[in-house]
This record gives sequence, structure tokens and C-alpha cells, in this order.
Amino acid sequence: MTETAQFGAKRVPLAAKQALVNDVFHSVARRYDLMNDLMSFGLHRAWKNALVTAVNPPRQAPCAVLDIAGGTGDIAFRIIEAGGAQTRVTVCDINPDMLEVGRARAATYRGEAAVTFAEANAEALPFADRSFDAATIAFGIRNVPRIEAALAEAFRVLKIGGKFVCLEFSSVDVPALDRLYDFYSFNVIPALGRVVAGDAESYRYLVESIRRFPKPQAFAAMLRAAGFARVSFQAMSGGIVTLHSGWRL
Repeated sequence: MTETAQFGAKRVPLAAKQALVNDVFHSVARRYDLMNDLMSFGLHRAWKNALVTAVNPPRQAPCAVLDIAGGTGDIAFRIIEAGGAQTRVTVCDINPDMLEVGRARAATYRGEAAVTFAEANAEALPFADRSFDAATIAFGIRNVPRIEAALAEAFRVLKIGGKFVCLEFSSVDVPALDRLYDFYSFNVIPALGRVVAGDAESYRYLVESIRRFPKPQAFAAMLRAAGFARVSFQAMSGGIVTLHSGWRL
């Protein structure tokens, strides 16, 4: 029997999901950060700042961070700004178009030397065991075909005492807001995608993928199954996003 995975609202062969996701991000890469601003009314900036605060890179000590599925460099540059002179971030992403955007941004960034980019699959990271002090992923874990494999890899590359921080869309838990959010997601966001990025279907997939992602308690259980300890999560903006974390102890 062919193994399948969820791709938005439909099931597809597991082996085909990564190529379909790649097509989505090939289409949206050039307008990705702009669309984040428009879709979230700028709130994504506060959510990402909360992730950086959770990482808490030290000001006076070396800190090596791996940002998974972070091609445009948005999270990486924020971590560099928050950390000290010895903070280094490796950005990995399976999509070369997203990495191209990140590298172009880095070329004009004063902390360019502190950020490196690598084309890599979250399910098979090309990094040594126990090589990072922290690992992050923002709005990317739901697009990974084998989430359990990606969590196992994040755990593997973390040093003992290292922290994993994941920011992901979640389930709105405020009455009335949930219905408004659904209307906005399935009607306004694809329309924005059509006007700004010339692609409504990719943004329809991104909205559908949010609804299929595990609830916070279920994802916390997946983190524990991967080996993480002191797992916790915090809902933000009425549950629109959730910040998850766990430690390798």
C-alpha cells in the first residue's frame, strides 16, 4: 500500500509531497516576506521576536544556531542582532529559491559573516551530531512530509543542553474569532496571493496546511517522542500561532 501524506486539503503519495511543497515555495519566494507582512498585518514580526527571545542567544559567549527551513534569513538576522559577537547562525532550506532570497539579503547585511546558508532537507540534516546550541524553525514544520524525522534530526544535531524552538500556526481558541479567521484565511489570503504574488493556489495550500497541522498538545507529544524534555508551548494572538520548545537534556 502506498504511504500518503497530507498536502493541504488532500492526500498525496508521501514521496510526492516534497516536490509539491517545493513548487509552492518556488512560486512564493520573491514575495514571501512581503506577503507575511500583509497576511498578518505585521504581527509576524512580534511572533518571530518571541521566538528569538525564547532562543535567548548569549551576549558574551559563543552560540551556534541552526535555523531550519529559514531560507529568506528573516529569523537568522534577528538572532544575530539579539546575540553577541560570537553568535553564528546556519540557515538551511530545501528550496534554492528561498535560499537565493536569503543570500541576496545577507549580501547587504552588516552581519553577513555571521550567517551561512546551506541547501538541506530537514529530514536528513548534513550536520554533525551535537553541533548546535539551539535549533529553530518558523512556519516550516507543517510543510515537512515526515515531521517525526525532522524532529529526530533537530534533536540529533543539538548539543546536550541545547534548545529547540518552533513557531507555527495553530488553532484559534477564541469564540467568534475562529469564524472570522476562517473567513479571512480562505477568502482574503488567496486573493492577496493572486494580487501580490500572482499565485492564489499556493496561498490556498498554505492556509489548508495550517488546518491540517497537529493541535498544540499533539505536537508537544511528538516533541517528547523525539526525545525532547521540558517540552512546553505558548499560544499567541488568540491561538493563531503557537510557540513550542523543548530541550535536549
